[in-house]
Amino acid sequence: MKLTQAEWQIMNALWEKHPATARDIMSRLPKDVKWAYTTLKTMLSRLVEKEAVSEQKQSNTSVYEPLVSQRKARLSAFRLLLDQSFDGAMGPLMHFLLQEQKLNDRQKKELIEILGNESEKAGEIK
Repeated sequence: MKLTQAEWQIMNALWEKHPATARDIMSRLPKDVKWAYTTLKTMLSRLVEKEAVSEQKQSNTSVYEPLVSQRKARLSAFRLLLDQSFDGAMGPLMHFLLQEQKLNDRQKKELIEILGNESEKAGEIK
């Protein structure tokens, strides 16, 4: 599932606390977001069409729930980046990230531990 930046903001507000009305979501958006209420409702309708969000009518109010977990959405965005920008190859992606984002000693140690654990898991599978 591909989400726009605006849709990510809405989904983050929904993941934070749900179920939620459009007014609830509006109150949780970043302060620099200055959308009209009708704009938010339009974007929520699009998220319903994408099957990322469900909409339930309660009296005169729509109540929204995420249908996609934050982890699943992040994984989808990551796979899209990996496939489109790095031909699906993890090595070049990691190299790029390490060049662009310098790690301090603690972060380097954590990364080495993670890679060591993954290497051990791969050895167990053989």
